[in-house]
Amino acid sequence: MEHDRTMVGDPQEELAARLRLLQELSKRGVRALARDAGLSSSSLSRYLGGQTVPPWPAVIALCRLVQRDPRPLRPLWERASNPLPAPPKTTRQVHPPSPPAGAPRPPRNDLPRDVPDFTGREAQITAVLDGLGDSRVIAVDGMAGVGKTCLAVHAAHRLTADYPDAQLYLDLHGFTEGRKPLDPDRALRTLLAALDVPSEKVPQEGGVEELAACWRSELAHRRAVVVLDNAADAEQVRPLLPGAGPSVALITSRNRLLGLDEVPPVSLDVLTEQESAELLARASGEADGREGRLARDPESTAEVLRLCGRLPLALRLAAARLRHRPGWTVGILVERMAEGASEFDTAFAMSVRQLDRAKARLFRLLGLLPGSSFDEHVAAALADVSLRSAREMLEDLLDAHLVQQPAAGRYRLHDLVHQHARRATMEQDSPAERDRALTRVLDYYVHAAAAADAAMPFLSLSREATVDGPPAELPHFDDKIAALIWFGTEYLNLLAAFEAAEGAGADRHLCELPRFMRAYFARRCGTTMLNGLFERSLAAARRLGDPLQLAEAHSDLGFARYNAGRMAEASAAYEAAAPLVSRAGDIRAEAELTMRRGYLAWDEGYVEEPLALFRLAGKLYADADCPMGTAHATAYEAWALLQLGHREEAAQLARTALEAPHADGAWPPTLTALITLGVAIAHEDPDEAVGHLHQALALAREDGHQHNEAWCLNCLGVALRRMGRYEEALTRHEQAFALLDELFEDHWKIHFLSAYGETCRLAGLPDQALCLHHQALELAPKLGHRHAEALAREGIAAILDESDPVAAAEHRAAGRAVLPDPPSTADDRAR
Repeated sequence: MEHDRTMVGDPQEELAARLRLLQELSKRGVRALARDAGLSSSSLSRYLGGQTVPPWPAVIALCRLVQRDPRPLRPLWERASNPLPAPPKTTRQVHPPSPPAGAPRPPRNDLPRDVPDFTGREAQITAVLDGLGDSRVIAVDGMAGVGKTCLAVHAAHRLTADYPDAQLYLDLHGFTEGRKPLDPDRALRTLLAALDVPSEKVPQEGGVEELAACWRSELAHRRAVVVLDNAADAEQVRPLLPGAGPSVALITSRNRLLGLDEVPPVSLDVLTEQESAELLARASGEADGREGRLARDPESTAEVLRLCGRLPLALRLAAARLRHRPGWTVGILVERMAEGASEFDTAFAMSVRQLDRAKARLFRLLGLLPGSSFDEHVAAALADVSLRSAREMLEDLLDAHLVQQPAAGRYRLHDLVHQHARRATMEQDSPAERDRALTRVLDYYVHAAAAADAAMPFLSLSREATVDGPPAELPHFDDKIAALIWFGTEYLNLLAAFEAAEGAGADRHLCELPRFMRAYFARRCGTTMLNGLFERSLAAARRLGDPLQLAEAHSDLGFARYNAGRMAEASAAYEAAAPLVSRAGDIRAEAELTMRRGYLAWDEGYVEEPLALFRLAGKLYADADCPMGTAHATAYEAWALLQLGHREEAAQLARTALEAPHADGAWPPTLTALITLGVAIAHEDPDEAVGHLHQALALAREDGHQHNEAWCLNCLGVALRRMGRYEEALTRHEQAFALLDELFEDHWKIHFLSAYGETCRLAGLPDQALCLHHQALELAPKLGHRHAEALAREGIAAILDESDPVAAAEHRAAGRAVLPDPPSTADDRAR
């Protein structure tokens, strides 16, 4: 029988297991951990494998890296150093315990790692900490490479205990070559997402002022520290500053932010000669008091300091090369650095020259990436290499301090390194090679977005990506949660890719990328951004001259207009799409356009036309062998019939849609059919009705689409009203409108005002009912929503029947006049 040494008390194996726990806590590979602890990687491998007992100073160094007290390990280390006979070894791996199920999510910490060799700057650190205590905002300025970010991050780490609710970091890209500075709108949305602010609380309309107010409100009840790195100017950063409350912000910029009069500045200069020498020694691993290469050659060391211009970034890069080249003298380092063109480029170029051809090529091409951060998939597509090769090369670039790793699996280039890489690729790679590399990145983002979209089965009718060159390896999305996380992580990069595609004239990518981002944007970003993207997508489709691309671009823009409440523009876009879809001969595209025209026709007040359109769409989807589409069209036909008072027929069609085969988790036919069925049978079978509506509400909440959640709540209110349960119905309507108030898209209220008003009337609240109907009457003409206008007039007439019959008759006549089709004779509409 085999024995596990960790179970029977083998101190050497137990010590190795504890060291492996420290490695896992550090989130570093063996090479990176050895480097940061000042150990050799081969020795560290033996310590972690239990082959050798490490010296006690090595244990201390490893503990300090992960901020753990080494003293509890001392008895174990002493037993391991003087072992007793132990049972045979096994290879059992020890892992840290998993967090308990349901454990609270830890506070968000986006801060980059605090550099272990932070040197000097005592006066500046004191000024920052004291200034934050007085004004809560500090601006750190200075020239490129002078260590602004290092100082701000170092200060933020020291403040973590006093600001435990969140530690946030955002690069504003004020000075990133080849990139526009991050605009305040995107910056605020990114910061709000980092605080896990629910999307329904984030304003979608109204501009930066409303977003800034939301951001200040969220910070007001938190103790958070926010690092706003690389600000271009005062106007870029002003909306991002905290308002009332305890939170603090540290801003860095290459410019003095004179426009922020209320923000004290802390200006950085280059390090002193003594600080520069100390940093070079510490970063190269020669600060332990022993005489090393730097001390043996003071003249060459002084030349290294001169060539680095006493800039911390250049010093660290030079030290990294010396540390990883034990055969070099300091004189060789000087020779390599002297070949460079500038104080910055000397260090960068020297580091790059130590790379093999493949790694140097990848490094250069990284300067072409449109986004702010990237993962190994993007790097693999960029360089046209395997995922494994990209991962290995990125690890080497990380060790060489040419890339940074702000989080596990994510990489970024420092601004100065990015500039050097971009200049290098412009000088060394042909225009054709650069174009091919950028195209591969754009191909990757389109195909990855398509894969993520397909993993979110909100409406399983999306097309596959048609751009050329699908990457060999894409991220794997197990479910829609993984897809939503990917979209959230890549949000800024997707927008940057869209901008890069436009700049490169990649019109097919411009057409397809927004289409696969649509479902995510509908849930997280509102309608304004999507309308802008589809406007530019339409321009690209026109340049392509592809009838199907042009038809779908018109249709997509029309649907974005419709969801933004811009009915006339939506109608014009659909009219432009119709002949193009017919000419292209794509049945699925025609079916999708027909469905969208049905939604619009109903809202515009037509009665017969939308029913005919939904039925036609169902036939088209059937011809295209798309059962999901057919069920979707059937569910909306049932919904329209319910609105006209044909409850039995609506219920039958809804059941048909629910019984149709569809992909697991695909909600649209299910959601629409469940709502329709629940409202339709509210009289006959209240328990079943409420069950269907609660199931629909659960699906909407799981999906995270707040508009649909409000729709479900409103319809649950209608069903409860029909059962005579007025107080419960009013509560559900109130919940629906509370959601809509947080969405900042008031045009959505037009779908729910009359139903809420009717419930108020029957609950004995005529004044509140009149107020709601008048809101609908005011909003409907602005949106071109004639159906809602007719419902509002009917609701007002019902209230005035006893007190003012003449006025009631006038409202009914006006309601009939506004409808383009003859009104239904049914008197039990699903309002």
